[in-house]
Amino acid sequence: MTQSTSNRIPARYCVEVRRASFSKVIHFLWLALPLTATAASVGQECVTIDETKSRLECYDLAFGRQAQPLVAAAADDGASAPVFHASREPSPMSSVWELRPEDKRGTFRLLPHKTNYLLPIHYSTRINKVPGSPASGHAVQSALPLDATEAKFQLSFKVKAWENLLGDNGDVWFAYTQQSNWQLYSRDVSSPFRETDYEPELVFSLRTDADADVLDWRWQLLNLGFVHQSNGRPLPLSRSWNRVYAQFGFERGPFTLLARPWFRLPESASIDDNPDIRDYLGSGDLRLAYANDGHVFSVLGRYSAKGRRGGLQTEWAFPISGLLKGYVQLTNGYGASLIDYNHSQTTLGVGLLLLPWQ
Repeated sequence: MTQSTSNRIPARYCVEVRRASFSKVIHFLWLALPLTATAASVGQECVTIDETKSRLECYDLAFGRQAQPLVAAAADDGASAPVFHASREPSPMSSVWELRPEDKRGTFRLLPHKTNYLLPIHYSTRINKVPGSPASGHAVQSALPLDATEAKFQLSFKVKAWENLLGDNGDVWFAYTQQSNWQLYSRDVSSPFRETDYEPELVFSLRTDADADVLDWRWQLLNLGFVHQSNGRPLPLSRSWNRVYAQFGFERGPFTLLARPWFRLPESASIDDNPDIRDYLGSGDLRLAYANDGHVFSVLGRYSAKGRRGGLQTEWAFPISGLLKGYVQLTNGYGASLIDYNHSQTTLGVGLLLLPWQ
């Protein structure tokens, strides 16, 4: 029966005992005695060291061996074997997208996608009472009875449908995000939902296995996706668009950076609710997040070079008690919601983070 590669004794330590004479065996044992004594002495000193790296360096120094990275051994017959660095740093991005083999959790598990939050207080300096679009039939004729203070919440989940399409890499995800602006305090008009945006996505996620750092930023993730976003409303308030995108994920210590250029899929003029949306929301977004001691700070920015307009969203999640976390959101510019894609305002919301930060 053939032994597995992990249990096979390396050739340099093998002794053909069956072919050796008794005298050679005695000679071998005689030579091994000093090494055994040395190992016992070194073992007493090195075994007391708790930290793994320092303990290994102690043994390497005692036996004159140059320290090597901890990797999986290759087969003696020259067959290649996967190499895993035991000293790899933890990767929040890998945990979120299950990039590394050890982070895989299987398919059809419901997981957070974007930020999940509840803002009972959400105030706008200039709420959009007359939303409009240059598309025919998409302009409101009279001002809507809206309150500047409302409630806002977002629910966002993803599910992995296929795993490891390319060896131990390449996963397919379905994601869904819903953001709602609720006129909770406008009781004279029955507290309607001012705007709800629905955003389903299909994402193909890849671990990059990039060996080199760029300015100390390590490229961990490549997402290729299709996203549809609409508010599901009739004219004149209907808004929608479709995009394909590539998202590049980088990490540097407690910082994560997500760069996502996109391409808007063209629509015929008869069904295009917002033909000028790229003039306000641009052709991509950039998100920088910093996590430390239970706090997370995030900045998401968009800019249209063509329209010379943009938007900025700043977020802060902070611990309150146990798993309960507070959440503050500040936005400025265009695109706070889909109905507001061409409306500039500043908003401030205060509330709770519903699920762990993603």
